[in-house]
Amino acid sequence: MKKGVPISPGVAVARAYCLDAHTPSHTPTSIDPSAQSLEVARFERACDAAAAELDRLSDQVARQVGNDQAAIFRAHKLLVKDPSLTLKVRAAIGQHQVDAATALDRILQEYAALFANGTDPYLQERLADLRDVVRRVQEHLNRDERRRPVQLDGPVVLVAGEILPSQALALDQDRIAGIATEQGGATGHAAILARSLGIPAVSGLADLLREVRTGDLIALDGREGHIRVNPGPEVEAAYRKLQREYVDLRGALVHNRDHPSVTADGVAVELLANVNNARDAALAVESGAAGVGLYRTEYLFLAQPTPPDEAEQYAVYRRVIEAAPNRRLTIRTLDLGGDKALPYLGGQRETNPFMGFRSIRLSSAYPELFQTQLRAILRAGVHGAIQLLFPMVSTVEEVRRVKQVVARNLQALTKAKVPHAKGVPVGIMIEVPAAALLIDDLLEEVDFVCIGSNDLIQYLMAADRDNQHVAHLCEPFGPAILRLLDAVIAACDRAGKPVTLCGEMAGMPRCVLALVGMGLRRLSMSPGFVPAVKDLLRRCPLGRLQEVARAVLRMKTVGEVRGYLSGQLRDLWPQAALLDVSK
Repeated sequence: MKKGVPISPGVAVARAYCLDAHTPSHTPTSIDPSAQSLEVARFERACDAAAAELDRLSDQVARQVGNDQAAIFRAHKLLVKDPSLTLKVRAAIGQHQVDAATALDRILQEYAALFANGTDPYLQERLADLRDVVRRVQEHLNRDERRRPVQLDGPVVLVAGEILPSQALALDQDRIAGIATEQGGATGHAAILARSLGIPAVSGLADLLREVRTGDLIALDGREGHIRVNPGPEVEAAYRKLQREYVDLRGALVHNRDHPSVTADGVAVELLANVNNARDAALAVESGAAGVGLYRTEYLFLAQPTPPDEAEQYAVYRRVIEAAPNRRLTIRTLDLGGDKALPYLGGQRETNPFMGFRSIRLSSAYPELFQTQLRAILRAGVHGAIQLLFPMVSTVEEVRRVKQVVARNLQALTKAKVPHAKGVPVGIMIEVPAAALLIDDLLEEVDFVCIGSNDLIQYLMAADRDNQHVAHLCEPFGPAILRLLDAVIAACDRAGKPVTLCGEMAGMPRCVLALVGMGLRRLSMSPGFVPAVKDLLRRCPLGRLQEVARAVLRMKTVGEVRGYLSGQLRDLWPQAALLDVSK
């Protein structure tokens, strides 16, 4: 048994599909000496195609973001057309009788070995640029070969080192029974994808790709955070039984779709959905969510190599609004940076990216990009009831600046007689401890707030949630985070301003008991968790939940809180253990 981090509940039993094992450019291929000139010509065609692609990227980024950010693509074109690189590839093809992709790999390895012991940041940056260029040329070589992508013969457990945003969005999601990765935490891209679709998943599985091969039978438990590779018949049968129980329970909760979301004594609690696209919004309707509490717009930008223009953004936002439950949508502006970097925004490599140039700080630094997004959102807003949400706010000054930008864009749209939403509520994410401490002042500036518990926890604890050495500190059951949440919820209640929690805590049954007891009346979660949380609430009288909240706010350790909430959940709804992760 391999133990990892539970990131999405449920059990899956299926054959493994190792994603990293199907990268064609990493498979060395020998060629006949008579074919060397053809292989060189194929390489040159790929370089020409890559250079033309980089020209297009450079022009588009220069128009939409700025010349400084386009410089990276101009530099990469110079590398593609560098005569010394071409000569090295030709020589490797001739001397080693290998294909062009393999020759490029050899040259990249030579440079990597040359720079391996160097500490010069400039040389390390150039090596990173070379890696990017080699990858781009190899992609064109693969297209030239017309290699068909490997088809998933599902259902499968997807096995990977790490799933990047572009990969996650391109997956054949209907064929995936489970996800297992070496890297990635409970709030990474793979985790968000898995939870939104109800796919069991485990991360933090060291040396996974060394030990698993495509076709191996995998038994995966996303609640406990472990997998078994090629289990014996008895173990396989036990996991398949758990899988059936999980599927049956989720199926039994479907009837909740049209029921009101209320506690056992009739107190309303609004359940909303976190979404990345129109498909997620449609899932939110099926799950019985009352609206979309968080639309993560950055996934539109992460899925393509250039920034989408205003027309493209407008079309996408409109589709999401029209697909959302009751056409109600809270739209978050770009939350990029940290683990979600874009090359056309300069590709900055920061020592501590989660505390660096990200989210609203980054948007403010690229006014054209920011205003293009705001215009597209405001235009799409005529098709539903929208709210604007700004991420990672730390100060009152930041709020005032973004409100001024919104006001200017509203005036410009009105002057141009472009149809757009009017009277759009403006809100902020409470993710930084400074914002939580300034909550009373910030509430004077905004119409509502959303608590992003994922980031708030890691910033409060000064612990990177994706760092295996300190991730254990990022606990939703920590007394510090619970007391801070209680203070924020109370401040919003005093000010009469709506507050929603949209982090992963919102979909965790044990956390829901405490949060609703604290007075929280809006929770936004992955669509797949809505039926379970709705069912849980119908079993809980508010008085009981308030007792739970008072009890956990007096506790001093994570173990006390976790143990107490686990006991309360078992008492109220024993089957809920199938729908919660063990953390």
